[in-house]
Amino acid sequence: MLKLYIGNRNYSPWAMRPWVLMTQAGIAFEEVLVRMDAFTPESGFKQQLASVTPAGKVPALLDGELAVWDSLAIAEYLAEKFPERQLWPRAVAARAHARSVCAEMHSGFGALRGACGMNIEARLPEVGAIVWRDRPDVRADVARIAAIWRDALAASGGPLLFGDFSIADAFYAPTVLRLETYALPLPDDVRPYMARVRALPAVQAWIAAALAERDFLAHEEPYRIGPGTARP
Repeated sequence: MLKLYIGNRNYSPWAMRPWVLMTQAGIAFEEVLVRMDAFTPESGFKQQLASVTPAGKVPALLDGELAVWDSLAIAEYLAEKFPERQLWPRAVAARAHARSVCAEMHSGFGALRGACGMNIEARLPEVGAIVWRDRPDVRADVARIAAIWRDALAASGGPLLFGDFSIADAFYAPTVLRLETYALPLPDDVRPYMARVRALPAVQAWIAAALAERDFLAHEEPYRIGPGTARP
């Protein structure tokens, strides 16, 4: 059976993508949770992953002796291994479009990532308001994401980015949760898409498990001194 290594769900957008993809698509796998820590070379996190992937990061997918790491590489591998699941759109043009927006998410939006770290358990509208006021680069990232969603939905007719569930929806699912955590302003026309992504059974399952973790990692949350408390 396939084996997927993930980190803490509350903080781990990269691992969320292949987990949601496989779960929503009905691809059987064994999950291995590697709890995040200080990420130093001698840390438990790095030691546990040392024999799995040379990158020493999650996500990592094992298929027998084969290791595939990096969320986009994992998605491409799964699309090839399970062609009947139609993880990419069928049409050539739509498939190219979907790959483009996934690659853009994979390599871009650094301002949003840096200012608004993944945190499913938290509700941080005050932090989001300050980021929105002071960071034009974050505002530009959010505007671009909204445009990606709007264009894909207009071309496909929905309900998801390319009609049926695809790799693209899995790739943008963590972004939906980030935008909710920080209550960043969004155009009304993309909110129904966000609600549909959040309602996907796999996304709901990830959220429920993240809320059950009850881990607080201070280095992941520089804006709080503990759960339910914001830094002054």
